[in-house]
Amino acid sequence: MKPVQSTHYIEISTPADFNYEECLVHLGRSSQENLYRIKKDKVIKLLNINGERVLFQLTAVPGALRIEFPLSTPTPDEREQVVAYIEDWFDLNTDLRGFYEMAETDSVLNPVVQQYYGLRIIGVPDLFEALVWAVMGQQINLTFAYTLKKRFVESYGDSVVYEEETYWTFPHPETIAALTLEELRALQLTGRKSEYILGIASMMATGDLNKERLLEEPDMESKLLEIRGVGAWSANYVMMKCLHDASAFPLADVGLHNALKFQLNMERKPTLAEITELSTNWSGWEAYATFYLWRSLL
Repeated sequence: MKPVQSTHYIEISTPADFNYEECLVHLGRSSQENLYRIKKDKVIKLLNINGERVLFQLTAVPGALRIEFPLSTPTPDEREQVVAYIEDWFDLNTDLRGFYEMAETDSVLNPVVQQYYGLRIIGVPDLFEALVWAVMGQQINLTFAYTLKKRFVESYGDSVVYEEETYWTFPHPETIAALTLEELRALQLTGRKSEYILGIASMMATGDLNKERLLEEPDMESKLLEIRGVGAWSANYVMMKCLHDASAFPLADVGLHNALKFQLNMERKPTLAEITELSTNWSGWEAYATFYLWRSLL
């Protein structure tokens, strides 16, 4: 369905099962998040579209998400790109009926799906952001990962001020590709992670790596694993959060292990073999199973 547009706002239809409040819970999980702000039931975010900074605010109305532009009147192309971004960000074009039908008969998923019904995978539409965030988060806790991201964004991203608060965009690959190892290490990134991020930035700046081509690959995971610094967990995280692969499964994810331990009332975390056995029923929906289990930890 086409978005409803007026001079002052755009409305995007949402699926009947869409739960905006549950999506807000996920979006609000870290006080250090600096790529958007949540004001009660409103999400405010800055995008860089073809070199222009476009600030939008998002609210839920019956059957739709309403987009407003508090700082400027965007061009038709900018409005179209904001709509596409939001549909991607909230995974609005995925039909979840198959997932919900599967979860009804799954003893692990049934309770969490009933509790958080309508939650969508909140994605990271920008491939560079998704890859950098995956690399940053390797082998550290989430709190420190957010600290690193905050420094990275506020050192090299673009910004605008609205109502006395600063809104940021994620840095461009070209900006990061021009940095030195020492400049990234100054943010408290390890030397190895700095190398990986510079390599990813360079690949994206030169066009050797882009989202559109990756989406056409018959085996996205293999292509991602060719990138230095991207292992199985990072590849599946990016496939899940950026490339909309519902079968992506970050099997070694600590959050997934903790959630399963809690749901199964175990005294220890399940082994990888046990998780593989538990997830047999999830085939084709592993990403959503993982995301709902993550939600149970918030």
